[in-house]
Amino acid sequence: MATVLPGSLRPTDIRAEYLDLTRRRRMYSGILLIAFVALFVSGFRIAEMRNAGSFADGYARILDFPRELVTEAWEKAANLPGHAARAFPALVETFNIAMVSTILGCLMGTLLALGGTRGLARWPRLIPVARRISDVFRAVPEIVIALVLIFILGGGPVPAMIAIAIHTAGAQGKLFSEVNENVDMKPLEGLASVGANWWQRTWLGVFPQVMPNYLSYSLLRLEINIRASAILGFVGAGGIGYELRNAMTFGQGKFDEAAAIFLMLFATIVLVDQVSSWLRNGLTEGRGAR
Repeated sequence: MATVLPGSLRPTDIRAEYLDLTRRRRMYSGILLIAFVALFVSGFRIAEMRNAGSFADGYARILDFPRELVTEAWEKAANLPGHAARAFPALVETFNIAMVSTILGCLMGTLLALGGTRGLARWPRLIPVARRISDVFRAVPEIVIALVLIFILGGGPVPAMIAIAIHTAGAQGKLFSEVNENVDMKPLEGLASVGANWWQRTWLGVFPQVMPNYLSYSLLRLEINIRASAILGFVGAGGIGYELRNAMTFGQGKFDEAAAIFLMLFATIVLVDQVSSWLRNGLTEGRGAR
């Protein structure tokens, strides 16, 4: 017969404590679920009261616009290639906005990450400053920055490029900083022992370790920025989104043009997604192109 040491818990006590913890966990989970449902219902009712129309009344017409768009595009299918050719320069502009903003944002994100990572920062006292700048850049949506810049600079691709680059810098600064935290410090210690300065230690000891992940995250961000640059076109920032807004504003009679732009944008996003996924797999898994 097993003896119970003084001060130790018996199996029955352990079982009772476990059941008590389980009941409390279920109770807290139920309370959180009820609070979530209450907040969801309350938010929906507030939105419903502030809407111009009722959701229940508009729900029946939710498919009207897609039906009209597809019907008109089907009836004027012969015009789609011509519309796509005319909108192609705007698509190239959108891709250029996304590419330039991704490059600029990743460069700024790299600086923020190096300045905000413990053990790697050149000036450790400025680590909180770099992190807060990254938080602010990441917290403000691209469309808000773009609207402010359009008011200052006027419409065009430049406000969109700056807005996306700023948001990209904040997002990549956070991701790159997390990558930096997993760096092996032994190469840096070896470089420091032979008199290497901070830049030499970073270039020779840090970048070779983090560059595959840096490039992988940058390619992923390029996909996101293509969508963002298309959306910013709706507020006057140029690109394919501006052409799509004009086609949708005119309504019936221009739906075939809107359909052509939709198809071009969809094909571009899918193509970039597939290419970047292939490149990311090669970078992260060490597989080159064959």
